[in-house]
Amino acid sequence: MVVGGSGVDTVVRVDSLPVPLADSVDVSAIREWPGHTGGNVALGCRALGLGVKFLDFVGEDWTGEQVRARLAEGGVDFEALPSPSGTRRAVSLVERTGRRMSFQDAREPAGLRMPRSFYLPHLRAARHVHLSVVDFARHLFDDIAEAGVPVSTDLQDWDGLSEHQRDFALRSDLVFLSAAGAGGRIASVMKEILREGRAEVVVATAGAGGSYLMTREGSRTPRPVAAEVPPAPVVDSNGAGDAYVCGFLYGRLAGRGLDECAALGARAGAHACTGQGPEALIGRDDLLARSR
Repeated sequence: MVVGGSGVDTVVRVDSLPVPLADSVDVSAIREWPGHTGGNVALGCRALGLGVKFLDFVGEDWTGEQVRARLAEGGVDFEALPSPSGTRRAVSLVERTGRRMSFQDAREPAGLRMPRSFYLPHLRAARHVHLSVVDFARHLFDDIAEAGVPVSTDLQDWDGLSEHQRDFALRSDLVFLSAAGAGGRIASVMKEILREGRAEVVVATAGAGGSYLMTREGSRTPRPVAAEVPPAPVVDSNGAGDAYVCGFLYGRLAGRGLDECAALGARAGAHACTGQGPEALIGRDDLLARSR
C-alpha cells in the first residue's frame, strides 16, 4: 500500500544548471506528465508485478484527471479523496546529462487528515506500507504500528535537520533518502536515524555515485553499493530514486538479502534514467535478468 505523493510534473530541458539569469530562455518542448514520488513508486511496483493499493488526495481538476488516467493505465488500484487545494504540481529543470533541479509546491492545507475508515481496511490487508512525506501520512503511523505492518518511507533530500521529515525518519522500519540533502554529513544522519528511531535499514542514494546501506546490527559506517551503468543513454534522472525504492522493495518482499535488494534498486534506478519521467519502468524479467 502506497500513501500520498501523486501529482503532475512539468519538465523543462535546459543546457546547464544553474540557469543563467535572463528575462527569457529558449528551451526545447516543455513536457508534462503525472508522476511525483508516490505515483512513481506505485507505478514502478506494479510494473514489477506487485499488487498495489494507492491512497491519496487528488484535486477534481484536469491535472487530477491526468493522474487518475496514468495510474489506471499502469494497472494501479488507486483510490482518492478530493483535495480541497487541487492536485499537486512540480516543475523540474533537467540539463543535458540528466541532472535536475525540482520545485515542489506545498499546496495542501494544514490539518488535512485521511479518515481512518478510508485507509484502515486497506492497511489491514497490506503486506507492506510505503508512506510519502506528505503531512497527512504521518498520522497513519499509530495505526500501522497497531496492525504490525512493516513501513518504509523516502525522505528525499532530507538534511537531517528539518522537522517535517523527522517523524517519518524515526517511525519507519526501512528509510530511504538522498545523500544530496546532507552532503558530507550523510553518514551521521544515517546513524542518527538508526540510533534514535525504529529503522532496521537506512539507504542513501547518490545517483551515479551509487548508494549507501546501513543497518542496525551492521557496520558503524555506511556500506557503499555500486551504481549500475544504464542500459541506454541517460535522458532524465527524474524518478530514478523512486525506481530504486521499487527495486529494493521488490527484493525485500521476495525475501532477498539486503545487498541483493540494493543491487536491484540500483538496476531499477539506472533503467529509469533512460526515459523521460515515468516512461522507463523496468519490468520483473529485466530486473531479475542478472539475479537468477
